[in-house]
Amino acid sequence: MKVMKGLLSLLVTVGAINWGLVGASRFDLVARLFGSMSKTSRIVYSLVGLAGLYHIFKVKDEVTA
Repeated sequence: MKVMKGLLSLLVTVGAINWGLVGASRFDLVARLFGSMSKTSRIVYSLVGLAGLYHIFKVKDEVTA
């Protein structure tokens, strides 16, 4: 479980950095590394999204506990 949490944290961080770059300079790091809307980049985007959803529910549980 510790490895999974670390991986999820990494994905949330990658997503945050990528969106920061997109907002600040219109530079999409994931698209640059894997190709614009390639199968690999779509997988990365999907994993980042799922990690973000997990993080939302994790934080919600910690706040209400």
